[in-house]
Amino acid sequence: MDSADGLVLALPKGRILKEVTPLLGRAGIEPEPAFADGKSRQLRFSTNVKGLSIVCVRSFDVATFVAFGAAHMGVAGSDVLMEFDYPENYAPLDLGIGRCRLMIAEPADMVDSDDPARWSHIAVATKYPESTRRHFAARGVQAECIKLNGSMELAPALGLSRRIVDLVDTGRTLKANGLVEVEHIADVSSRLVVNRAALKTRPEEIGGWIDRFREAVDGAQA
Repeated sequence: MDSADGLVLALPKGRILKEVTPLLGRAGIEPEPAFADGKSRQLRFSTNVKGLSIVCVRSFDVATFVAFGAAHMGVAGSDVLMEFDYPENYAPLDLGIGRCRLMIAEPADMVDSDDPARWSHIAVATKYPESTRRHFAARGVQAECIKLNGSMELAPALGLSRRIVDLVDTGRTLKANGLVEVEHIADVSSRLVVNRAALKTRPEEIGGWIDRFREAVDGAQA
């Protein structure tokens, strides 16, 4: 990363983008008007801060953009940081948004006869194979992970796997598909993530943004 380059902040599309927008304002960042246009196909936006631009990418891609230096900073869910455990990334701040939990779920009619403490081998459908394998390995359980990118709740009903590992917020989607939570893997929230090399080469600039986001979070929680 050339120190003469402007800074790039990577943000996730979707629900978290709406939650992070007020924090941007409290941190002194005002994106160009197209940023708020839900129909725009634009992916990179200028801001009122000279040399700072925003890119909007898939939530699962934020950690990769930051780790490989395409963005200097980003907002990523702790689920994404767990799944893509890049040593190049440093997550100094919990932004307190996007709260949910990573859970194991199974059909409701299995619960009475099933004991998670007795699992030795398990097959699960999940968007998080690495996090899932690590969780079960720590318990001495062998996990066969079937990678899906969405519609996880269909897997048990269609015979793909009896259990799933997925993010849960209200639990309504699980209930609508006859599933219940049976084991907690991790609490999830969105974090400010920065590229370690960029922090080393531009400590005042990026350190200053960490401080501004910390103040924005403190202000939101006051």
